[in-house]
Amino acid sequence: MVSERSLAVLRAIVQDYVASREPVGSKSIVERHAFGVSAATIRNDMALLEEEELIAAPHTSSGRIPTDKGYRVFVDQLTDVRPLSGAQRQAIETFLGESSDLDELLARTVRLIAQLTNQLAVVQYPSFGSARVRHVELIALAPERVLCILITDSGQVEQRLAELVEPVDEQTLGDLRVRLNEIAGGRAMADAADALSGEIDNVDPRHAAVLHTLAVTLAEQARAQRQDRLVVAGAANLVRTEQDFAGSILGVIEAIEEQVVLLKLFGEMATDEHAVTVRIGRENASFGLGETSVVSSAFAIPGRDISRLGIVGPTRMDYSHSMAAVRAVARYLSRTLGEN
Repeated sequence: MVSERSLAVLRAIVQDYVASREPVGSKSIVERHAFGVSAATIRNDMALLEEEELIAAPHTSSGRIPTDKGYRVFVDQLTDVRPLSGAQRQAIETFLGESSDLDELLARTVRLIAQLTNQLAVVQYPSFGSARVRHVELIALAPERVLCILITDSGQVEQRLAELVEPVDEQTLGDLRVRLNEIAGGRAMADAADALSGEIDNVDPRHAAVLHTLAVTLAEQARAQRQDRLVVAGAANLVRTEQDFAGSILGVIEAIEEQVVLLKLFGEMATDEHAVTVRIGRENASFGLGETSVVSSAFAIPGRDISRLGIVGPTRMDYSHSMAAVRAVARYLSRTLGEN
């Protein structure tokens, strides 16, 4: 069993090593932290931690660094996840609040997480398989060209161009808009696609191209697995931490580029919408990410599958700040998507 003081020594070693990237010795712990005991006593605590494989000596006669197991104990014991400052929270709301649609919102989200944590950031697209049609809009761009806009109840917007057989006037276009919304409005994407396809033979030939375009759009989106796609930002942050990896980071980058790897990893992480989950080092070995830590949290659109966002970086990271940043952005994203 590790004593409370030994755990405090472990916390000091993690904090100092994360800050300096240098192995931590008993003398520096006494100088930097108010333990009120001698360096010899701290060395005894460090010996106990080493016996428990929570710290290790990278070189003979050097200080100690945390092991994966040590980081895990540190994170599990972490009670001081520092909340973001008021300025940081305001920056999140301002930056993400300027988004005009879901794609831009997620692109901004992943850039923001990368900036807040100085790590590689990833955001998983929500699932839209069960999304419903909120509205269909038709805009005449030319006498024989109509822009078909599909808006779902999850905020997804799709635009397609329909080439008409012959010109259509505004009155006819308006009547068609009303009819399309009567047919598709409120239906699930796949059902709406089938309903519109069934109407093609029953309408004026001039309108068939519009119905066909919308039917194809709906069918494609119903089949699309948008949750199987990730948005990634901050790859340069990962490159800057290359010295934290024992070997080449190319393997890490390749695993991340294989998005299915991260998606499977996310799939194994807890799905509590308000929790922050951390997987450390060898816990990720089966995914080719044995030298990395992954910090993630969930966000959701009401009625949709839960998706995840998070960061990937070396095991030597500021866990407290990273967990706070990931949690704050996830909560804001869930709130924004729920309101819109």
